[in-house]
Amino acid sequence: MRIHHLIAVAGLSAALAAPAAAQSIKSVGADIHHGLKTAGNEVKKDAKEVGGATHHELQKAGNGTKTTLGNATGIHKVGGTVGAAAQDVSHAGKSVGRSAKHSLKKNSSAAHHDLKKTGNEAKAEIKKP
Repeated sequence: MRIHHLIAVAGLSAALAAPAAAQSIKSVGADIHHGLKTAGNEVKKDAKEVGGATHHELQKAGNGTKTTLGNATGIHKVGGTVGAAAQDVSHAGKSVGRSAKHSLKKNSSAAHHDLKKTGNEAKAEIKKP
């Protein structure tokens, strides 16, 4: 969240330092917005790739373990208490994932709110006669 503030402050400082004839405040704000949006999308893309890779590795490991145990015991269908335990593990993992997603969305929403507030205050300050 601090990075967003620093980027916004740097962008606004550069905008205010530029001559008024060169760019309007609106276009500078749009440039800052697009830069932040691009950076945010890149972060989300990287997080999705890492999460997907982790999921596939864990899934491959789990399926390998099930196959090995099935070959050792001769039982390939998971049921009963083993199935219930596997379901508990699956549900726990999903719960952790949902919690992490909620936390990420909450933090990004708060960062967006702070940046929007800072931008609106800067615009109001500039427009003051």
